[in-house]
Amino acid sequence: MHRRTRTTALTAVTCAAMAAAAGCSQPADRGGDDEPSSLSIATGTTSGIYYPVGGAMAEIIDRNADGLSASAEATGASVENLRLLGSGESDLAISQGDVVYQAFHGEGEFEDESIETQTLMVLYPNVYHAVSLASIHDRLDLACFSDVAGHRFSVGAPGSGNELATNLVFDALGMSPDSDISRQRYAYAETARALREGQVDAGSWVVGEGHGSLGELEATDPIHLIPICDDELSQVTDRHPFYTPHTIAGGTYATVDDDVSTIALWNVVAVPPDMSEERGYELATVLYDNVESINQVYAGGADYLVLETLEHSPVPLHPGVIRYAEEQGVEIPDELRP
Repeated sequence: MHRRTRTTALTAVTCAAMAAAAGCSQPADRGGDDEPSSLSIATGTTSGIYYPVGGAMAEIIDRNADGLSASAEATGASVENLRLLGSGESDLAISQGDVVYQAFHGEGEFEDESIETQTLMVLYPNVYHAVSLASIHDRLDLACFSDVAGHRFSVGAPGSGNELATNLVFDALGMSPDSDISRQRYAYAETARALREGQVDAGSWVVGEGHGSLGELEATDPIHLIPICDDELSQVTDRHPFYTPHTIAGGTYATVDDDVSTIALWNVVAVPPDMSEERGYELATVLYDNVESINQVYAGGADYLVLETLEHSPVPLHPGVIRYAEEQGVEIPDELRP
């Protein structure tokens, strides 16, 4: 919505200035090949990691891509970002892989209208954390994810990627968040507060490992991470192939000593398929050649921000990044070619 306001204002100013010379029916800032020279990157809330990652990407583009500028836009994150991309209001969108998959296939939130998209970058995995407190676990014995049945559970903020992921986990396990739990729909800070105040028994965080809000929570209350046990894990990954098994190593959180089995989903940078190969190649080149700037704002993703993780894309790759990756000697699976 913010970008629409700015674009409209800019168009009005440009039209006023040039009215004597010509009409003005298209937005300003178009490149020579009728592609925008000013790019909007849809990110997330200012308190999340998508926003600084998008800011680092915008700075890389500003400094290294000739004739291009970029800005990071604060948004409601994954689901909204795909809609902004589909409407043409954003040029790049950071999103969870499950959201991109559903948008591409016209499923879930996008069953009324699919959104064609391709992947320009694969970033880092979001890890599914089912979080309780050690004191609550001692009372309820939350040994596997299915044990949350019958209890108060926060699935994430309404419309968030976190809520979507939680709903898909419930679906894969034959459970319903409508009837099998007392569902709450809190964002991370609210879920942490509700746990402390005894208003919920557990909640979900779909975040990178070591997320600051979990560190803050366990600074006052030892936490318990509820495992997705082996049989549950196979059910989830068989049903939803964009999820992969993942282990949160013991010690990742100060109050969790043992390894915890769960799932992960990859975050990607999505672009519209009508972005030219040359534009995609240029962006892939400057972004991957300067990943250290992204790693400075999220060190937890540094091990993953390499071309080899492109194989985890939930949808076909953009031809520009395929060209760049192959120049670097990285093999691209056939199923990821558009």
